[in-house]
Amino acid sequence: MANHKHFSAVLNVLKATIVLLLQCTKIRSVVGVSLATQTAGRWKLLMNNTGVIAMHMALTHYDTVVIFDQTSAGPSGYRLRRRFGGKICTTSPADMVDPNCYAHSVEYDISKNQVRALQISSDTWCSSGSILSNGTLLQTGGYGSGARRIRNFRPCKDHHCNWSESNKLLSNARWYATTIVLPEHDRLFVVGGKRAFNYEFVPKMGKEKSYDLPFLHRTFNSREGGNNLYPFVHLSSDGNLFIFANRDSILFNYRRNKVVKTFPRIPGGGGRNYPATGSSVMLPLDHRNKFQVVEVMVCGGSATGAYRAARRGQFMKGLRSCGRMVITGNRHKWNMENMPEPRLLHDMLILPTGNILIINGAKTGCAGWGNARNASLRPYLYKPKNQLNRRFSILRSTKIARMYHSSAIVLTDGRILIAGGNTNKNYTYINVPYPTELRLQAYHPHYTESKHNNQRPRNVTIHYARGDYGIKYGGEFRVRFKLGRRRKEDAIEFNIYSPPFATHSFSMNQRLVKLRRKIMAREGNGEWMSAIVEGPPSANVAPAGYYLFTVVYGGIPSVSRWIRIIHS
Repeated sequence: MANHKHFSAVLNVLKATIVLLLQCTKIRSVVGVSLATQTAGRWKLLMNNTGVIAMHMALTHYDTVVIFDQTSAGPSGYRLRRRFGGKICTTSPADMVDPNCYAHSVEYDISKNQVRALQISSDTWCSSGSILSNGTLLQTGGYGSGARRIRNFRPCKDHHCNWSESNKLLSNARWYATTIVLPEHDRLFVVGGKRAFNYEFVPKMGKEKSYDLPFLHRTFNSREGGNNLYPFVHLSSDGNLFIFANRDSILFNYRRNKVVKTFPRIPGGGGRNYPATGSSVMLPLDHRNKFQVVEVMVCGGSATGAYRAARRGQFMKGLRSCGRMVITGNRHKWNMENMPEPRLLHDMLILPTGNILIINGAKTGCAGWGNARNASLRPYLYKPKNQLNRRFSILRSTKIARMYHSSAIVLTDGRILIAGGNTNKNYTYINVPYPTELRLQAYHPHYTESKHNNQRPRNVTIHYARGDYGIKYGGEFRVRFKLGRRRKEDAIEFNIYSPPFATHSFSMNQRLVKLRRKIMAREGNGEWMSAIVEGPPSANVAPAGYYLFTVVYGGIPSVSRWIRIIHS
């Protein structure tokens, strides 16, 4: 009898253990999180005060970072000794609150870990931008005096360059608009903005102005603050533009002013664009399918009613869902999955490996001053090629909230630069739930750890064809690098990455392209590798300009090198 009771007890324990394991498996399946990598990566504080909120941020090909805010935010954290006009800034009460006695843009020198003040005159509040083929940051729109302005920042080696403003203006005021580089040489497509249901080109051809886009009228929701501002725009490899606003999306032929496709609505309620503010990336383009498979991913956003609720001081839980859809071909369906937690106001970055980093943001509310709570402190790593429910990993947490008006960008050494965060109307440091954040951080992904040094390709050099100053479309270039003798050549990839203009949770013009190697061989004692790599076939796949070139071995990237893609 005693043995029978003992056996029953053991059996009950086994049953309970099996049930628990099944529950854990179920949770893991629903959440889709790899628990083994929750502590991957590390954080490092770089500066206590950048002086200016990183509402907007962009990497230059001289390894500096342009950071800027809005001129109408009042005094920033970087006080000037003199106004840019030359007049001294005194300690008088008037000068202490004069915005002209404070910088509203800085250039961050990565190697020196220093910032210098830049002069920016018209208001860049919630503006947009793109990087031209010569490395110039062309910046469009903003607020008030800046709503129709076009600005240029051309980086220079001596770091003495500054902003300039064009005499030409946009056709429409563009506040919360999106800008993307077109395949044509240095031509930009500028779309949307508050009360701007149209698009235009920069520069203009002849007497053209702006063109109405009915899609923006249809996706506008006045009860939710719009929910179609800062639309997600991606250049497809067929030369058309994927435009996503609120919950809907189209494929647009800008040359003919024609909608080529209307895609299914992304499942679930809520909104994805400002002020719902989810994020989006175009997944890496790959030579193995001749760059013909283009897939877009949209993650997070705000629940239906979040904008109205936030204005009443109530903060609704954000969206957990992500959707992926192939926009080429003839069959289109959103394939849905869930992030570990709800998220909005976050950035989605393509890492040199081709994986996606989801960083910054909040769990409740929506965009706007004071409209969000519960900062998202844990980044996620998303591996697009993994099986469903095995794609998300939770990474090491930060202690600094990065919510509204924060940004993140990828650096040449594979680190992620994170800055900004301001949920307040002006620079406010006390008596608010989330003070204005001027600290600058770097997130070091797991692949930067020293234990991977033996796998890391080193001493990467790029050699263009004789007489060329860049890579022509369909042309070849030579790459030399060091790699251990026993490394498998089929585990080597050659990737190029277009550094974006980052603002309001969307990295404009971000793209990663996996290139084809034609020949690869070992040299000398076997440590050196030499490869002939084929450039992208057209400007539809990779518009002309500066890119970060990375050699990746088994998921471990080299330090990236700048290369330039040029028109023939």
